[in-house]
Amino acid sequence: MPAAEWVPLRSVTMWLLLQSLLLLASCLPSAAAFPKGCYPSEEEGLKTFRCSNARLTEVPRDIPNDTNKLFLDSNRIPFLPRDAFRDLPLLLELDLSHNAIASVESGAFRGLAEHLHSLDLSSNRLVSVSKDTFSNLKAKVNLSNNPWLCDCRLQELIRTVDLAAGSSGGIVCHSSAQEEHVGKAFLQVIADTDFCNVYKKTTDIAMLVTMFGWFAMVISYLVYYVRQNQEDARRHLEYLKSLPSKQR
Repeated sequence: MPAAEWVPLRSVTMWLLLQSLLLLASCLPSAAAFPKGCYPSEEEGLKTFRCSNARLTEVPRDIPNDTNKLFLDSNRIPFLPRDAFRDLPLLLELDLSHNAIASVESGAFRGLAEHLHSLDLSSNRLVSVSKDTFSNLKAKVNLSNNPWLCDCRLQELIRTVDLAAGSSGGIVCHSSAQEEHVGKAFLQVIADTDFCNVYKKTTDIAMLVTMFGWFAMVISYLVYYVRQNQEDARRHLEYLKSLPSKQR
């Protein structure tokens, strides 16, 4: 083949090879797109994404949407926002243990109800969480080793979630309206105390006190009004008596 024809052919071949490489790169997930310390793998036939000890301060956004197991444990995540995992429809296991999570927004686990079967929130900073946070969630949930406030809200939460086996004993009262409950397992405490019933009684008493206060104010006003009218009537009568009588 003449040299004049070889050079253009070689250029075309190199161009096609370069285009193929670029197309292949666009189809594969880029390692550079993952947060530092995070990497995908496959464990027991399940697609896994690990971000353990990655110093994360929020839930990563570039998690592959075909992930089955997600490990975000041992980081510095303080808060779970609404729809934090909505792009992970195939997620089966979620590990958020050993973080700094103190707040979980309602709807944070939306989209996971049908598939998720394991959720680990142990060893965080949860004090109080609404029962709606886990609504429709069928997963086994680990809530142990958190500084819980033992009250009606926690009682409703425990009745809503399906606790992971062996984790209930780790749900301990860090604070409570009654000092004798502090340091005790919550399930042990509610065996003798119904926090929601106590709350209802307190609310009823407060309502009765408020109603009595309004009633007392109304009665006081009526007494004042009657006495004021009596005083005005007496003064008017005395005034009439003091007038000279006019006779023809």
